Amino acid sequence: MDMDFDMFQQLLDSAKNKSDNTVAARFYDRLIKSDKLDENGLPVFDTVCFVEIRMRDCHDVFDQPADADKIQRFPTEYNRYLLAKKQVEKGAPLDQFAFLTAAEIETLKFRGIFTVEALAELDEEKARLIGVSSENKAAKLFLQQAKGHKALIEAQKREERYLAEIDFLKSQIEKLRRLNNRAKK
Repeated sequence: MDMDFDMFQQLLDSAKNKSDNTVAARFYDRLIKSDKLDENGLPVFDTVCFVEIRMRDCHDVFDQPADADKIQRFPTEYNRYLLAKKQVEKGAPLDQFAFLTAAEIETLKFRGIFTVEALAELDEEKARLIGVSSENKAAKLFLQQAKGHKALIEAQKREERYLAEIDFLKSQIEKLRRLNNRAKK
């Protein structure tokens, strides 16, 4: 994680040196239907890197496949995209972390943190420096509880207790019915 944090720090430093603040770019993956079919006759989709370009004070969005020119023009944004892909391959995307708001997720992504695991791996000092201490603690707790599916196991145990209690109550009801039927005769 330290290597990722260092890489992100370099991204921030290079972004500060950029003079063009009128254009913003975002690289992302999009699934594009190819001409191929799989063994079941269904279309095959390819993952293609796209770039979305926005200009200040303009509502138009230029969205197109990323090419070498766009990568060279927006190296900081492209490196952020690569960093996100690298982290997401090894962990759960922040979008899957129910304890974060959309604003917190975007703030973390802006700071180069794209997965729950990357958030939890931050040491307390780095988390404090970038203002994500509470999110860091929540991620650590979440991963700790998720380890070994602790919450799922506890829920299964509760369900087993409820089912056993239901079976016991059903048997009690059946006994009362039999006693009631005997009393009526």
